[in-house]
Amino acid sequence: MPDVIVLGGGPAGISTALYTARAGLSTLILASGASALEKAGRIENYYGFAEPVSGRQLLVNGAAQAGRLGVRILREEAVGLTFDGEFAVTTEKGAYRAPFAVLATGASRKAPQIPGLAEFEGKGISYCAVCDGFFYRKKPVAVLGAGDYALHEAAELLPIASSVTILTDGRKPEVEFPKEMEVCTGKIKELSGGEMLRSIRFEDGSERETSGLFVAVGIAGSADLARKVGAEVRGVTVVVDENRRTNVPGLYAAGDCTGGLLQISKAVCDGAIVGTNVAKEFRGRKKS
Repeated sequence: MPDVIVLGGGPAGISTALYTARAGLSTLILASGASALEKAGRIENYYGFAEPVSGRQLLVNGAAQAGRLGVRILREEAVGLTFDGEFAVTTEKGAYRAPFAVLATGASRKAPQIPGLAEFEGKGISYCAVCDGFFYRKKPVAVLGAGDYALHEAAELLPIASSVTILTDGRKPEVEFPKEMEVCTGKIKELSGGEMLRSIRFEDGSERETSGLFVAVGIAGSADLARKVGAEVRGVTVVVDENRRTNVPGLYAAGDCTGGLLQISKAVCDGAIVGTNVAKEFRGRKKS
């Protein structure tokens, strides 16, 4: 079992791992491979590079640097996170445990543009099956998404709800969903109801009644995972103190998911702060 699991292989995650590894902590990085930095063709404002460098090259260099220090990097997408005194991270391939975890998967920059989604948040719209599934016992629910994250959330709901429907919102399913889950690929027009969500209307004129809609679009971001263990979240931002600690013992967050300046330099600084403080807290626990 590693001492710390870092979720995210971008500048914040790699920077964290460099500091924890150099402090002697066994460090595991779980990275899905998706990174906003990868889309940057020319970076000219990062210290130490006389010539422009691509985001992709920075990612490659960072991963090689971490690997040289003994950091284990697995290209697996985190779809679940629980806390029982230790952290258990579920991916599409396996499960991993550690006493410390760091959220560094970035911030979601694109929310589903569906009329009614914001209005019904907390009134039938949820972002965490583990957190809120209990409230939908023996009721019909739907999961919005088309990939591994949606499959994980739907699997959590299947033993609880009376039925689980996958809504891909016009996208082709990226994974094979169990036959117990109906898959609807129609494009969603709007969500409707009174005080609570009651139905989903599609562009073809059809309508489906539901008691709850669980949003699991794309991959699980840091805020999505934070909610699963009761960490404080504001929108897509994970709330942390000056040491980048969340309100959950042993859980830290770094980079874009903590808000502020969305720059590589800030993400690397966050990682240094987190890595240093994780190592300090780890040694403190060993002494007590």
